[in-house]
Amino acid sequence: MVNRRVTSGMRPTGSLHLGNVLGAVNNWVELQDNYDCFFFIVDWHALTTPGTNEAAGAEHVDLIPRYVMDMATDWISAGLNPEKCSIFVQSSVPEVSELHLLFSMITSTAKAQSVPTYREMIETLRIEHPSYGLLGYPILQAADILIYKGEYVPVGRDQIPHINFTKDIAARFNSLYGGVFPSPEPLLTEIPRVPGLDGLDKKMSKSADNHIGLGHSEEETTRRVLSMYTDETKKRKTDPGHPDGCVVFHFHKIYTSEELEQIERDCRAGKIGCVDCKKRLSRNLNDALRSMRDARQKLTANPSQVIEILASGGTEARKAACETMHEVRSTMKLGPHSLTAFSRE
Repeated sequence: MVNRRVTSGMRPTGSLHLGNVLGAVNNWVELQDNYDCFFFIVDWHALTTPGTNEAAGAEHVDLIPRYVMDMATDWISAGLNPEKCSIFVQSSVPEVSELHLLFSMITSTAKAQSVPTYREMIETLRIEHPSYGLLGYPILQAADILIYKGEYVPVGRDQIPHINFTKDIAARFNSLYGGVFPSPEPLLTEIPRVPGLDGLDKKMSKSADNHIGLGHSEEETTRRVLSMYTDETKKRKTDPGHPDGCVVFHFHKIYTSEELEQIERDCRAGKIGCVDCKKRLSRNLNDALRSMRDARQKLTANPSQVIEILASGGTEARKAACETMHEVRSTMKLGPHSLTAFSRE
């Protein structure tokens, strides 16, 4: 029996942090054992928000290859196995751009503007003159999914509008030209909430520098853990703590599960100080990340291995994409083959 197909991608932002690993990649690692998985780094999507000016845009473009390599290295280090899934770069499959163009012909601008993240990106990044590429972001995303005939897309609930948008495009294409595409379904995953080091109400991100990355050394990780925001009311070790509102305790839930109840009791009873609590977390966190970091170090020393994995994954992905585009061109009556009937007249 052929496994159902899963597709998912990530913008190249460089080395991963804990939020990326816990929120997405760990789930992908589990999916690769039971599904036919295509995981890709969406470098074209990265071009939709190049920067606030020409200089920033040029610098952004120059950094994309490095970000792609860092991200691919971390994906593999975190457990994605090229023998179990296809790992590749979006732009290595040019057929995606053709499908994006064809989808844009059957999608209204109003429909594209209705996707929530379009307005969110404009407001968050303060984009005064959004490009056509940014407007077409969800259409390109639909092409990313459908060109490989993705049946499932692992997402959190906040991403469901994107999947519904893709379903609508697939349905419209099938209605107009014939049943080529499946109707992809969200593969809802319980994504653990990963706060920044500066508070439970903050999101972990590299731009805010409130993250812990796979590329950080054990010493840097310890330094960052020691800088974590804690309970302001617990000024001395003997003061009773309030672990429910503490970032350190939140990470203990993930990395110190066996000792969690004891840590909570000791904190509330004033038997453990914040510094000791942080040191215990840093030890457990570094232990948990050590195998990934060792794998990352070996791959970083041998970049040709990563390049070969991406090239091989791209070849596999392009094979699937070409098969889909052959169907698309045929059903849309595009290309020289559509004129063969006239040659017989």
